[in-house]
Amino acid sequence: MYQILKLFLFRFNPEKAHHITFWLLKLPFASKITGLFYKKEHPALQKTVFGLQFKNPVGLAAGLDKNATAFNQFGDIGFGFIEIGTLTPKAQPGNDKPRLFRSIKDEAIINRMGFNNDGVSAAALRLQKRQNPSVLIGGNIGKNKVTPNEEAVNDYIICFNELFDLVDYFVVNVSSPNTPNLRQLQEKEPLTALLNSIQTLNKSKKRPKPVLLKIAPDLTNSQLDDIIDIVKSTQIAGVIATNTTISRDGLTFDKTEIEKIGAGGLSGKPLTKRSTEVITYLKQHSGNAFPVIGVGGIHSAADALEKLEAGADLIQLYTGFIYEGPALIKEINEAIIAKSSQKN
Repeated sequence: MYQILKLFLFRFNPEKAHHITFWLLKLPFASKITGLFYKKEHPALQKTVFGLQFKNPVGLAAGLDKNATAFNQFGDIGFGFIEIGTLTPKAQPGNDKPRLFRSIKDEAIINRMGFNNDGVSAAALRLQKRQNPSVLIGGNIGKNKVTPNEEAVNDYIICFNELFDLVDYFVVNVSSPNTPNLRQLQEKEPLTALLNSIQTLNKSKKRPKPVLLKIAPDLTNSQLDDIIDIVKSTQIAGVIATNTTISRDGLTFDKTEIEKIGAGGLSGKPLTKRSTEVITYLKQHSGNAFPVIGVGGIHSAADALEKLEAGADLIQLYTGFIYEGPALIKEINEAIIAKSSQKN
């Protein structure tokens, strides 16, 4: 069913197709009816990670529901958790259009959206209309483009406070390639300071929330070692591996076409191998010291199982969901159930 709809959606530019999809998803009963075909519930899918009970381990990655406008509908169609954002304190338009590109042959997407969002307060109002508490919500937070890195912690704290009572966990995003100088915050000293500030605030709350860090796939092994040290020293709950890559490896685009598209983060199948490598490295070199959410190039149940076998505690979909549709959620969950029954 979705593959037919995709033929229609892919006739439009990617950003227009995104808005059409959200419009369709929010039609009366559309998500509920879709869920009848794709939603899967089974005890084998339930998982407790960083103190939270997930009804299934397949989540929607940040970036698709930036403004928390369709999180209820995404829960209806079968996701076990939804990550909204990236949100910033002030609304911002993001980068100039066009800023979203498909490579259909490679089942990939290049984006340079630039944290376009309505601002954290607008999202907070929408989150108050949450319908299903069993579908967990993560709040992915960042800094405004105009905020210098030296003052970035203030932006993250504003977003943290605004969302604290409305989300189940937080994700600190310092790994998007589309906000100037943001990735400099991944360096050991500024990142440790940022996370310590957030954790100090978090621990002052009556019931602290899990805080995760989203990292880039372009980090070296030495930088991943730093990430491991930082996670342990700041006592955050875990890592999301990975964000998009600035690499263009794996694309079959003509080099001239790639240069024409320009800057942006690459996601989809070309990222499958590298994101799994990062998961494996983090798990092995940390001694499985913290949970990892695996994301990057999951386009099939086999891709998902590979991430889980590499050590991912949960997984998230983005580009694979755009290319495969909600059937992918069901296929992954069915594969997990089947694998569980084989063990038993």
